[in-house]
Amino acid sequence: MKKEGYKIHIIGAGVSGLIAAQVLENYGYSPVIIEATDRAGGRVKTDMVEGYQLDYGFQVLLTAYPAAQKYLDFEKLSLQKFLSGASIFINGKEKTLGDPMRNPSLLIPTLLSNIGKFSDKIKVLRLNMMLKKKSITDIFKDDEISTLTYLQNYGFSEEMINNFFRPFFSGIFLEPNLETSSRMFQFVYKMFGEGFAALPKDGIEGIITQLVSKLEKTKFLYNTSVKQVVDGSVFLDNGEELKSNFTIVAAQAHQLITNLNNQETEWRSCDTLYFEVNDRVIKKPLIGLIVDNDALINNIFYHTSLKTSANARKELLSVTVVKNHQLNGKELKQKVMEDLDQFCGISGCKFMKHYHIKNALPKLENLQYEISATETKLTNTIFLAGDQLLNGSLNAAMISGERAALGIIKTLEDGLIVEEFTSEFN
Repeated sequence: MKKEGYKIHIIGAGVSGLIAAQVLENYGYSPVIIEATDRAGGRVKTDMVEGYQLDYGFQVLLTAYPAAQKYLDFEKLSLQKFLSGASIFINGKEKTLGDPMRNPSLLIPTLLSNIGKFSDKIKVLRLNMMLKKKSITDIFKDDEISTLTYLQNYGFSEEMINNFFRPFFSGIFLEPNLETSSRMFQFVYKMFGEGFAALPKDGIEGIITQLVSKLEKTKFLYNTSVKQVVDGSVFLDNGEELKSNFTIVAAQAHQLITNLNNQETEWRSCDTLYFEVNDRVIKKPLIGLIVDNDALINNIFYHTSLKTSANARKELLSVTVVKNHQLNGKELKQKVMEDLDQFCGISGCKFMKHYHIKNALPKLENLQYEISATETKLTNTIFLAGDQLLNGSLNAAMISGERAALGIIKTLEDGLIVEEFTSEFN
């Protein structure tokens, strides 16, 4: 059979599914992506609301991600870079902590911030140098301890941990106690040190738009829900059966594959609320961290401090909540606005949109960086993809999609395709 003749289906048009399709196309195959919603992206989406770009949760692209460098054209994304640092709201005052080696304008504010002890700043420099030399492979070979324990063992003061590391990495890991694996902390810290945090000018969905635009032989079936995946077939919710030589499940596999019913991934959730405001309290493109234990909000960011494709009339502010709460939408909005006023001095907010992101990041143990193509294989014809196979990151989503596609290609090259499938589909 010619390569174009193989029926290869990919369930889910998120980052993993799109990368899998790209790899299959690169090898001459023409896959079909089945997506339950009306557009590609999964968790990586941007909505236009009243002339503003609202990302589905506060997300950034770390330009040092190896897989992102491989599959994305950063120049065409027109990346807008954050400054390397943060504005920290503590005791009613805003203080700036940053890397003056990257941006000299942060030197004086950092020296005057009094965040952490002098010994903490020395340890930050040591940590930067150590992780720059340490390979990603070695990072993921380390014994796993919590990020909090790692920082304590490294000798950082409780003040430095509570006033910087906890709020900063809570916003990344989406949990307030720094329980996340030290492997992930080291990896993310290394990525921040070797590159920049950035956003495409079109919003985070600009990544998806670019990945989709590169696909020339892939067919998309949008607004199409899958009920079950078995060897040789994909069953849709509408009762239709699609014959399939190979299937990559880049979605919630336990819902689609019978023998994975008891292997549901646990997920971390968060809330992101957007507001229109008249002015920016944080003048530079820095993330704002809220330190006070009584605050529900964790971090804020003025998206209009970066250039966007939208013509914003005023300023767009996002607020992220990672702490558990039992508030309904109205109560949460009220509490967030009170916190903004009390802890950040931000008032006069016009509420725009609330995103409750139930499946924001997979909650995982024994985090890995790599996965082999054969490890993505569930059966001879069904393969799995998604960041939940490795670690919660865009980089991991790309790697897993690539490996699942290579798993199919290897199976075909090894001649393992079941002959009756081949004859049935001809």
